[in-house]
Amino acid sequence: MLTAERRRSILQALQQEGKVYASELSRLLQVSEDTIRRDLRELDAAGALLRVHGGALLRSPTPASFIERQRQEPGAKIAIALAAISLIRQDQIIILDGGTTPLQVAEHLPTNLHVTVITHSLPVALALAKHPMVEIILIGGRLYKHELVAVGSETVEAFRHIRADICFLGIGSLHPAIGISTFDPEEASVKRAIIASATEVVALTPAEKLNLTAPYIVGPLSGLTHLVTERSVPKEVLIPYRALGLTIMSA
Repeated sequence: MLTAERRRSILQALQQEGKVYASELSRLLQVSEDTIRRDLRELDAAGALLRVHGGALLRSPTPASFIERQRQEPGAKIAIALAAISLIRQDQIIILDGGTTPLQVAEHLPTNLHVTVITHSLPVALALAKHPMVEIILIGGRLYKHELVAVGSETVEAFRHIRADICFLGIGSLHPAIGISTFDPEEASVKRAIIASATEVVALTPAEKLNLTAPYIVGPLSGLTHLVTERSVPKEVLIPYRALGLTIMSA
């Protein structure tokens, strides 16, 4: 088998299974594990997969810009947001992360809900500005233009001095073994600070972000209390998340 054919076979297996093991690929393709490890290393360098100890995982595609993503799957994001809103109680302190799904939470908060929302997202703050009963605390820092959120040491430090009742976390990628991951190291630092600042942590996760990994690890799934995703996600996909103790909500 030619190298290109072997690597296509590796990627096909990865797409079907969501993960591959070097030892199994070695037996399947009848080459040495050293050859498979070299293939995985080079496919990782090309951005085709994420190499991990013993094998590889699917890598999340580089996300489109915030504005472009607002037009993608709006119905699913609204459904996830409405399910998440059912967790909010009057007079709570809430952290709303950046992202197009947390933005839908901001845009669909009931008008009779009195809460304090802390956010580092410009779109979230602007959406809440018209809400009659929400107090908004906007966290500053350097603007990460791709996500329209503040990042940097100032942002992280501000969240470290906050104790919120609940936070709603925008998700880049979620994987039961790797955990929460994203595409920017500074954004990952902010998300870690947000998770540490809230009693309940709700991951807002469209179906296409499950079982994927991005380059920068935020933390393990033990940092989450809830996972809100689409009703279309097969039950077997959610089994490892439920096994980790997460409360699963399907919208």
